[in-house]
Formats: sequence, structure tokens, C-alpha cells
Amino acid sequence: MKDFHYAKWLLITLALGFFAIVLLAPLCSIFYYAFAQGIHFFLASLSNEEALAAIWLSLKVALIILPINIFIGVVMAWTIAYFNFKGKAILTAMLDLPFSLSPVVVGLMFLLLFGLDGLVGNWLFEHGIRVIFAVPSIVIVTLFVTFPLIAKSLIPTMNAQGNSEEQAAIILGSNGWTLFWRVTFPKIKWALLYGIILSNARAMGEFGAVSVVSGHIRGLTNTLPLYIEISYNEYQFVAAFACASLLALLALFTLGLKYLVSWQAKRKLNNTFNK
Repeated sequence: MKDFHYAKWLLITLALGFFAIVLLAPLCSIFYYAFAQGIHFFLASLSNEEALAAIWLSLKVALIILPINIFIGVVMAWTIAYFNFKGKAILTAMLDLPFSLSPVVVGLMFLLLFGLDGLVGNWLFEHGIRVIFAVPSIVIVTLFVTFPLIAKSLIPTMNAQGNSEEQAAIILGSNGWTLFWRVTFPKIKWALLYGIILSNARAMGEFGAVSVVSGHIRGLTNTLPLYIEISYNEYQFVAAFACASLLALLALFTLGLKYLVSWQAKRKLNNTFNK
């Protein structure tokens, strides 16, 4: 019994040590270097024209893809959780594809598709449609790497709760819109919010795929992660760490929201069972 007690504290110490060295120390170093020269330089770095353009572009891309992700996520989750059909296993497996592919490979795929030498790039160029090295390409690749997050957050919840209430509502004459808002949405709202939080965080922090298709045009196609890389490579360390601290704060905020949503969902589930 005493050996088990020592082993428990040894494992706890190793886990906390790993957390401190690999996660906590690098995170703290970002904030340390961001404020190393004072709050004035920190604010000046964030108010730089290129930094503001990068921040706004990251926000704009996130605002564009979130409604699309919500719609696609709900539709795919509803389809996979509530219906049986041929190819369901393939569709479910395809949701893992964006996680399996390297983001750089994702960017290269769309570069080969929409670039001037790509399958449809020349046709788009002849018709005055610019995709690669412009905002549309950033939106497309970010959508590709983020769209499964909402669906994968919803599917376990919808599978666990079943569709008996939806079937009863259909028998009683509910239309599709009423069925979703009155029956399905109240059951999945916390899982949906959880997926939205993850999707937004991934969209704001995406680097690899965006780096390939953006063209790194200053003030136009540099998102916040790309601006951080350029600033660091040009030895503008305060600017790089100041913007990096924004992404770090976003990660911490996302973590806090995830915990709050998970706690609220478990609390509601426990209240349901207690009834």
C-alpha cells in the first residue's frame, strides 16, 4: 500500500513537471518577452498598420467560416447520427481527413487546384476571379481544416440522446424548422457551442495551409500567425511576441470556455438523470 502511495505521488510529480516544462514555461515566456520593453512598446506593436491588418484579416476569415461550419456541422452530424445509409462509414471516416493531412499538404492541394497551372486556376484567371494569393484561398483552406470540428462535437451527443423525440415531433406534425429549433437544438446547444469554440480557435491560429496559399502579401493576405512569423524573422521580436500573446490569450480563453461549456453540459445531464 505504501509503494502504491509513493507511485501515485511520483506519477503526479512527473505529470506536473512535464506540464511546467513543456507547456507552462513556453507560454509564460511569450508574455514575458511581449512586455519586456514595457506596455508602451507592446501597445505600439499591436497598433502597427500591418499588425492591425493581420488581426482584422484573421477575424474576418473566422467570421466568414463560422456560419458555414455551423451549417455543415449540424447537417453532417444530423445525417450521420440519425440516419443509416450506404457509405455512412466512409462519410464518418472522411471527417478525420483534415486532421490526418498535414496543413502544408492541404495548402498545396488547393494551390494545385486553383493556381495558374492548376486544374481550374487558368479558367478562373481568364474570368477575372482571383483565388490563390487572395482572401478567398485563405477562407477555403481554413474552412477545410476546421469544418469537421463542429460535426465531431455534435455526433457523440446526438448518438447518445437518440432521435425518439424528433420522431414523436414528426408524428405530431412538426415541420423541419420547428423540429430543429424546438426539439433538436435544445439537446445539442452545449455541444454545438463547444464545437464553435474549437472551430474559431483553429481558424484564428491556422498557419501551415494559409502560408502556402496566401502569398504573404503585406497588409493584404498576412493573417496573424503569418505576421508573427515575418516579424520574428525580421528581428522585430516585440511585435512578434505581442501578437503571439494575443493568440496565447485566445487559447487560454478558449480553454476556459471549453471547461465552462463542459461543466454546464454535465450539470444539465446530471439534473436530467436526477429527475
